[in-house]
Amino acid sequence: MKVVAIVQARMGSVRFPGKVMRPINGVPMIEILLRRLCGAKRLDLVVVATSEDRKNADFAEYVRSRGYLVFEGSENDVLDRYYQAAVRFEADAIVRVTGDCPLIDSSIVDHVIETYLASGADYVSNTMVPTFPDGLDVSIFSFEALQVAHREATRAYDREHVVPYIRTCGKFRCENVLHTTDHSLERWTVDEPSDFEVVSAVFAHFHPRTDFGWFEVLDLKRTQPEVFAANRHLIRDGGSRIGTGQKLWMRAKKVIPGGNMLLSKRSEMFLPLQWPSYFSRAKGCTVWDMDGRELLDMTFAVGTNTLGYGHPEVDEAVMNTIQAGNMSSLNCPEEVYLAEKLIELHPWAEMARFARSGGEANAIAIRIARAASGRDKVAICGYHGWHDWYLAANLGDEKSLAGHLLPGLEPNGVPRNLRGTVFPFNYNNIEELKHLVRNHDIGVIKMEVSRNHGPENGFLANVRELATRNGIVLIFDECTSGFRQTFGGLHKQYGVDPDIAMFGKALGNGYAITAIIGRRAVMEAAQTTFISSTFWTERVGPAAGLKTLEVMERLQSWDCITKTGNAIASLWNNLGEKHHLPIRVFGLPALIKFAFSSADALFYKTLVTQEMLARGFLASNIVYVSTEHTQSVVEAYGEALDEVFALIRQCEDGRDVKQLLRGPVCHAEFKRLN
Repeated sequence: MKVVAIVQARMGSVRFPGKVMRPINGVPMIEILLRRLCGAKRLDLVVVATSEDRKNADFAEYVRSRGYLVFEGSENDVLDRYYQAAVRFEADAIVRVTGDCPLIDSSIVDHVIETYLASGADYVSNTMVPTFPDGLDVSIFSFEALQVAHREATRAYDREHVVPYIRTCGKFRCENVLHTTDHSLERWTVDEPSDFEVVSAVFAHFHPRTDFGWFEVLDLKRTQPEVFAANRHLIRDGGSRIGTGQKLWMRAKKVIPGGNMLLSKRSEMFLPLQWPSYFSRAKGCTVWDMDGRELLDMTFAVGTNTLGYGHPEVDEAVMNTIQAGNMSSLNCPEEVYLAEKLIELHPWAEMARFARSGGEANAIAIRIARAASGRDKVAICGYHGWHDWYLAANLGDEKSLAGHLLPGLEPNGVPRNLRGTVFPFNYNNIEELKHLVRNHDIGVIKMEVSRNHGPENGFLANVRELATRNGIVLIFDECTSGFRQTFGGLHKQYGVDPDIAMFGKALGNGYAITAIIGRRAVMEAAQTTFISSTFWTERVGPAAGLKTLEVMERLQSWDCITKTGNAIASLWNNLGEKHHLPIRVFGLPALIKFAFSSADALFYKTLVTQEMLARGFLASNIVYVSTEHTQSVVEAYGEALDEVFALIRQCEDGRDVKQLLRGPVCHAEFKRLN
């Protein structure tokens, strides 16, 4: 019987790129691993199986230069890589070792092989019930078992991790090798930089020896536990329990403050340690994660794509624009056409400016309004971005914006002399706003048209009258609400016109374009200050905006998504009644939300996301509706949610929700990420 050890290794590790070539005492980790593995007397051949990706070319050449055999196969289908390598080298039995285990012990390898030969099993491992330290993992299986797995395994997980199908399909006899003492909590593998720190310290202790045994390492742990402290926080087999997206998210947090550019897309806001985090492609209302898993998206990109992902007409307009040229020394004509269209939809407005993000649009509107009014102080209601002028509301009281934005935001980095320039007021509370106007020299009122619920007792009309009477510039922030319930701003539905309005999110169906429109007398104040940016002149945004408006108008998308949102609201209410769960449903129909009336509400929200993900949905307690959320999609969503609500009912009846969660609870406020 020819026993071949196949060591899977590549440079493209998601969490720790290039780890296999990281030097330990001047020698690449892979070379140390191979030296130790070749000490096994029961092995006939050792092969390094890497991928054909060109980033592995230098790695493969180095391994060959050290006298070892190399096979290059599939990057992601590791099962196929193993199978093709086994065929190439005519293996009767295959020993699987991973390239992140430099402390692999040849005596354990021999013991597992001997157990396989003596038992007649198809598969033998020391990991089915782990008792050896993580990093001393060895498995051996017959070529016949590998052949069946290669032919029959279809799950991405099985193809990536090689042996799960052999272990679980029920067709093969499997044996486990146990040690007399359980050392499974010891972590000697290298998945993370902190693991490498530990392993490097171990080799430094024994240097120049590299042939020390695992019992000697255990003795070192007993006498010098501080050597092993760096990776104490990591769990065994963490890499096999999470997808590629979560691995990349862990990597991102090391090189990007907070992990990404948008708080609302942090994994921790949805499902810590489990959220897919990154997508490979998106179309309609479907997203494919980094592992190729197809998911129906109900969270929907924080509301940017009311026409669905990858709308063919919008994308075609953008592609044509790119082919014609996105930037030049001259201006793009589309910005003029888009300005004229927005003014046509809002007859009270006479001028427009454009930017590429909601935060920019809000800052531009405030600059213009302050210039027009000649006064600095602003009364605000709602969320208006991240800029200094807005966060200044938290300089006097860090909880000032708690009801408008996420709690926990500290105004660090905001100049302290901006204190007393921004004053929040509550929606539908006209007396509170009047108090601010009486007691402060308010020059600008900036507000969302609707906050969870619509205006009551003529609130918007009263705000308009108050602003007009006191010479205050009134701004409606419609970055989120625009084009969802009317063809244009939500304020059209209530018959109250502002002096300035901003639109974003839905305006470009996923492409970056935001608009600031307003009365000529106010907008001309932009000429008295400085507001300018190179990339506000690029062509893709306005082109996407024009085509998006054209498609919206033809489809009457605002009616479609409002109808769907109302159907989802009814679905939630019906499920709440069915399972006797008190819930609140609120928000615009096209960005509808629900909340559990329970002390465990945050745990339930996390459970909803976890269980819906298991059922093929990206879902939380909010749905940003698109025209691609068809009746069949909503029905499938409702059927899946019915099962989850039933589970929550069990929790209300005494089952511990914390025992059902497979990770931490989601965040409800801003938190610094490590």
